[in-house]
Amino acid sequence: MAAPGGENEDARGKTNPEPGKLEFSLDVPFPTSREAEVALCSLSPDREPRKGGISKHLSVSGRTLSVKWSADEARILRVSVNSFLDHLSLVVETMQMFGPPVSQ
Repeated sequence: MAAPGGENEDARGKTNPEPGKLEFSLDVPFPTSREAEVALCSLSPDREPRKGGISKHLSVSGRTLSVKWSADEARILRVSVNSFLDHLSLVVETMQMFGPPVSQ
């Protein structure tokens, strides 16, 4: 179904920017907004190694880190999400090991 602006709309009313793209979104709650910001800063430098076929957008709103992927192929999307989850796990374990981040 076409939405205003030429975007496609799925059954839930969500818009997809490009037809044929696979999308995946993940919201990760943190105990504090500072911890969500630290996770964002720690995970943002990791660009996708592949130049095309996938994009990833990270943002923070309050205590929630949000990640949105868009990919051409399911395999590429799976590899990117798995890699991100490995990195996220390491960031969370590190914050738990060393305690909450100090305010700036």
